[in-house]
Amino acid sequence: MLGSARPAHEKRQAFREALASGALLRAPGAFNPLSARLIEDKGFEAVYVSGAVMAADLALPDIGLTTLTEVTARAGQIARVTDLPVLVDADTGFGEPMNVARTVQLVEDAGLAGLHIEDQVNPKRCGHLDGKEVVDEETALRRIRAAVRGRRDPDLLIMARTDVRGVDGLDAACARARALVEAGADAIFPEAMATLEEFAAMRAAVDVPLLANMTEFGKSDLFTHEQLAAVGVNLVIHPVSLLRTAMGAAERALDTLTADGTLDAEVPAMQTRARLYELVDYAGYAAFDENVAAFDLSTNRSR
Repeated sequence: MLGSARPAHEKRQAFREALASGALLRAPGAFNPLSARLIEDKGFEAVYVSGAVMAADLALPDIGLTTLTEVTARAGQIARVTDLPVLVDADTGFGEPMNVARTVQLVEDAGLAGLHIEDQVNPKRCGHLDGKEVVDEETALRRIRAAVRGRRDPDLLIMARTDVRGVDGLDAACARARALVEAGADAIFPEAMATLEEFAAMRAAVDVPLLANMTEFGKSDLFTHEQLAAVGVNLVIHPVSLLRTAMGAAERALDTLTADGTLDAEVPAMQTRARLYELVDYAGYAAFDENVAAFDLSTNRSR
């Protein structure tokens, strides 16, 4: 009831242990707290909060317009409702190194298990678009060193994302990843890898957990979890998939409503009232206060 009963420090410990286990962790992207609850219910191991999703939720492009306050507030709402560890996209850290340190502390306060900080130039852009720019290596390393210095809970995972592959090629990306690990990064997110062989090369370059981004419509093929595990990937995210699926369904429903004047044809594809109430734990609230859920769903239509 109300949210997760699992303290944030336990989620962080569990996240690190799972990443060290050798198994591949699956982290679909939640676009709101209820979708995070669904991710947990379906048996996934972690939840991802995408910066692109948070920007899109505000009807903004993913070019660094969201603020630290907006990101930590939304990510905290998502982390609150699930027992799973939640990893959040912190873009470039929301400013200079001192700002990065503050970002880390606010992410800690929000109950997240980890965050990743990238090496793009501001204003950043989606990692699977052309025309990206990355900062010089020393600037990238200063961001990660500041994040590590700002961390109070040693179990908070600080992941470094590098976009160098799409700018200077794979060898440069591997070199940047090694330097980021030396600067204190606990894990590496190599963005826009083109092939499984490139993931394997990155795996050979660093000895910390490795993330694969399986976003649709991007530079990477949509490799299976089995393929990614075979080349040593530790964590796979599907950052925008649920939002794209939900928005696609919403658009189709609006088209049906325009054409038919009713949504009767769409009802079979909708989440039922009973399933919604199950996910928001009406029963738990009723057990706390019997007046909360004094109703009978059997009197409702099934479609």
